[in-house]
Amino acid sequence: MTMRTFDFAPLYRSTIGFDHLTALFENANKNENQPSYPPYNIELTGTDQYKITMALAGFKENEIKIQSEQQTLSVVGEKETNTDNQNFLHQGIAARNFERRFKLADHVEVTGAELVNGLLHIDLVRIIPEAMRPKTIKITSTKPTLYSANTAQSAAS
Repeated sequence: MTMRTFDFAPLYRSTIGFDHLTALFENANKNENQPSYPPYNIELTGTDQYKITMALAGFKENEIKIQSEQQTLSVVGEKETNTDNQNFLHQGIAARNFERRFKLADHVEVTGAELVNGLLHIDLVRIIPEAMRPKTIKITSTKPTLYSANTAQSAAS
């Protein structure tokens, strides 16, 4: 396994307030060892609109908990314990508990979630506050004052 390290020192010379990106890159590198269950897709569905789709075959709505807190989206699946004596000859459908976390960018909010045919769809949208949207600045000009002879005489003295 190759260890990758990045030196972010040159970025600090010309940027202010981006030091949290270093932690984000370091965490992304650590998260390479995350379990692959359950499988998921992340798609861009429109301008500033996203959808996470997770394959959760066999899970019921009451066995899934979705929580958004401090720029982290957590999806937790806890299967109810099965009291029936099932005798599987082959069990290929994964029905194990899981916890999957997604790091959200600033101003990204969850707008809804839906479980359809074993697929959990989570809709997200980036809502940019009015104070952060681009503004057009109106340019005004003042009328020039007339250069009079009195002004020229007082400037010469």
